[in-house]
Amino acid sequence: MPSTLQLRLINAVIPTATTAITSTDHNHVNFRNLSLLQDLVRQLSLPADTPIPETVFSYHNHHVGPNQCCSAVVQIISAPVAVVWSVVRRFDNPQAYKHFLKSCDVILGDGDVGTLREVHVVSGLPAAYSTERLEILDEERHVISFSVVGGEHRLRNYRSVTTLHPTEGGAWTAVVESYVVDVPPGNTREETFGFVDTIVRCNLQSLAKIAEKMTKTQQL
Repeated sequence: MPSTLQLRLINAVIPTATTAITSTDHNHVNFRNLSLLQDLVRQLSLPADTPIPETVFSYHNHHVGPNQCCSAVVQIISAPVAVVWSVVRRFDNPQAYKHFLKSCDVILGDGDVGTLREVHVVSGLPAAYSTERLEILDEERHVISFSVVGGEHRLRNYRSVTTLHPTEGGAWTAVVESYVVDVPPGNTREETFGFVDTIVRCNLQSLAKIAEKMTKTQQL
């Protein structure tokens, strides 16, 4: 069945000639047709020159089972796509911006699709480690995807897709990260959304800080 996706916009920064305005929208926006993603992003007042190509929508078109949920988060970053991608593409080093992870070991493969990694989670979360497989690494379109295939955690059948979209001027990047995951026994979809979205949101906010700092350093 097609996914019912919930889109969250975080830290959407709209540049003007003299200043930048930051707005945060925590409302849950439900829609059934993923072709509405581009129109929805426009309605949320993203920079006017932030294109999200139709050809990329298919990457976020998850098939959702009866006991699964699907969601997406959009983050606007004041950095060129090449800088953001240099951080996101490192399947062997997710802890560079995912601060809920304390270590990562590649256990099979050399970074190509099919590579397996084992990531260990910081204490305080309901997980110990996760075994993850690289599903997509598209250097040209800036798409990366992984799925969870084992470990000690509650996020069963988790699959994440992250796509990067540069503005026409090249100074800004829109990051869209979507996921599908089983609803754990004893939890509701809303509780699952709340937990996973918080993790994704924190990760993307961390990514923004790192990429923006890298950009400033390069400009010195």
